Amino acid sequence: MDQRVETSGADGAVDDGQERLARLVRNAARAYVRGLQLRLEPHDVNYGHWSVLRVLWAQDGLSQRDLSEQAGITDSTTFAVVKSLDALGYVERRHLPGNNKNVHVFLTRSGKALKRQLIPLAVDVNQVSVAGVSEEDLRITRRTLIRINEALARDEAALLQAAKPARKKRPRPDA
Repeated sequence: MDQRVETSGADGAVDDGQERLARLVRNAARAYVRGLQLRLEPHDVNYGHWSVLRVLWAQDGLSQRDLSEQAGITDSTTFAVVKSLDALGYVERRHLPGNNKNVHVFLTRSGKALKRQLIPLAVDVNQVSVAGVSEEDLRITRRTLIRINEALARDEAALLQAAKPARKKRPRPDA
């Protein structure tokens, strides 16, 4: 299947169709992140903070490990981000009664209040990104990206399955 897509650059020039889809998606993702980061900076919040706050706004009190998984970041990155958010007064880390092993992360009052300030910034980035794009094109784009993500997830699962070492059969002792 041909991955070439006709695009328009910042100067309005139409690409000759040689631009790879993966590169276009990556550039769009970078532009989304940068657009949000520029809006978050005046609030002393960076994109790493955003990723963790967004998860906590949906489900407060997660363990750091669960927070890592849901935010899609490594445990060490989560630790650093949570430490930073704690220093800013947006979260607090504590052990649940009877469980001194896992550290859970809870939003403070000011961390919860940030939601009202920051969510509109993300909405703004999304609105800016689709200005001048028809509803039909957006519907098709969403559907296409969902299918691309599903196909890549299936491919990843298959590759991971194939990479698992085969279990060696042990010779059975003679009975």
